[in-house]
Amino acid sequence: MTLLGVWDGHDAGAALLVNGVLVAAVNEERLTRRKLDVCFPVRSIRACCELAGLRLAEVQTVACSTSDVAKTLGRIAPSTREQYYRLRRRLAPPGRMANLQKRAKYWITEWPPNRVTRAWSLAVLRRELRTAGVPTADVRLYDHHDCHAVAAAAGSGFPSCAVVTIDGVGDGVCATVATFERGRLVRVAETPARHSPGIFFEHVTNLLNMRELEDEGKVMALAGHAALVPDEQNPLLRLIRVSDLTFDMPVPGHALLPVLRRLLWRYPNEQFAAMAQRALERACVELARNVVRKTGHARLALAGGVASNVKVNRLIRLLPEVDDLYVFPHMGDGGLALGAALLAARESGVDVSFPGADLAWGPGFGEDGIEALLATRGLAYERCADLPGAVADLLSDERIVLWFEGRMEYGPRALGHRSVLARPDRPALRDRLNLVLKRRVWYQPFCPSLLERDARVLFEEMRGTPNRQMTCAYMVAREHRHALAGVVNVDGSCRPQIVPDDDPGPLAALLRDLRRRIGWGAVLNTSFNIHGEPLVCTPAEALDVFVRGGADALAIGPFLVRPPAAGLEAVGGGRAVSPT
Repeated sequence: MTLLGVWDGHDAGAALLVNGVLVAAVNEERLTRRKLDVCFPVRSIRACCELAGLRLAEVQTVACSTSDVAKTLGRIAPSTREQYYRLRRRLAPPGRMANLQKRAKYWITEWPPNRVTRAWSLAVLRRELRTAGVPTADVRLYDHHDCHAVAAAAGSGFPSCAVVTIDGVGDGVCATVATFERGRLVRVAETPARHSPGIFFEHVTNLLNMRELEDEGKVMALAGHAALVPDEQNPLLRLIRVSDLTFDMPVPGHALLPVLRRLLWRYPNEQFAAMAQRALERACVELARNVVRKTGHARLALAGGVASNVKVNRLIRLLPEVDDLYVFPHMGDGGLALGAALLAARESGVDVSFPGADLAWGPGFGEDGIEALLATRGLAYERCADLPGAVADLLSDERIVLWFEGRMEYGPRALGHRSVLARPDRPALRDRLNLVLKRRVWYQPFCPSLLERDARVLFEEMRGTPNRQMTCAYMVAREHRHALAGVVNVDGSCRPQIVPDDDPGPLAALLRDLRRRIGWGAVLNTSFNIHGEPLVCTPAEALDVFVRGGADALAIGPFLVRPPAAGLEAVGGGRAVSPT
């Protein structure tokens, strides 16, 4: 049985289940090269079918998500969706009516679906699928937050748990609480869209001159650089309240922007970011406590865009009431396609299995094709019998290596398939990456991948299941912060990928080799891309970033590639050295 999940909104994508097995999942941005693309995911659909060895016409069921008024209008008039995309990503200047349009947009997104919007959405989706080459499939439409929730429940592996979804808005709702027992997901509470903490944080991001729906992580990072503001002096705390299992916002989301703008006038940007982060943390922690108390479940599974805030997730994980926490790794709308496919599978009585924790569900490429491409580019390369060992040598020698291995990861994080790697204990390497290759804001930290045995020494808290997918912050023990000096935030936290010691994959082998060389099985691991571009997907894109960014080496397939004559040393000022 073939079940295709499709999402045609922010961070569009597709996911394919064949007889209950997830065989492919990819987002459109990786194929169109438009960051967080919003178009109908024709390329993602084709890629999923190609990875499964299926013809498009063989797809039996297509599962889609969301039919509220705003989403339906965007489907009927896709030019409005594209216009907002270009404005949000700073690709087009705002017009004279921009403020009015923005307020209208937030107002309309609060309207829930109805019979008319569902019918229109289904009609447009069927038309788009016919155009894409999927003419006869049974098309089903599922609730936005149900898609988030089922992905979190299924991915957690918990036999039972409470599931919490928190995002900006979807199908007239911004947050839900559900219980998951014996394979059944039952919603017990929901918060109307007008009370959205996600919209609150989206407005904060926009007011700080960052891109909403994209740069919220920068707000979280900037918050760490502000002096502590006592709660009694933080006016933002009163804008997000919790009532039992729901959020309660005294000012609705569509009217909140001018209120926040007036408050921002009184504070520096980093202070405002810190106050907003504190308001979000306090509200989400209070909700989590109430969820455990009311549902009786001490294991929590999270999804939705707000669940990308790793510092909020850390505080929830450390609550004494919480035994374990799982965050679905593609927690934002980009994961809705998989959630819709899972709901269709459950509705059809199909058991689902996930093929591993490293999320390598995207396209992969054979070594013959990689070598042929290398030969045409005229780059110096060698086949390595022990590639992880060769890369470990380079990393220990303070080189920066691009790492392209196996199938591409699903979701926003590089987990050892499309990564940029460096020693984790050298701030100079971090700065070199920021200035030359990644070109990110200075206060946004990088992340480590490390072996579990080392994580248990380096981190202060290891409660619950070790985080495998960079979805939760951990505090680094003060006496060991020098070992992770290039990946530790100013507050001592980091967002790690904790790799099992006996993992058979190449990344784990690299970490074990690196442990023998530098004393710790840890590496700086950031996504393989130039900042503002999607993660690389193909070998050609990997070579393009390699040549443009000028890293010290590229590990791709079984090959180690050396840089062109003018590399990072010419651009970035020479080899990084340890600070004295």
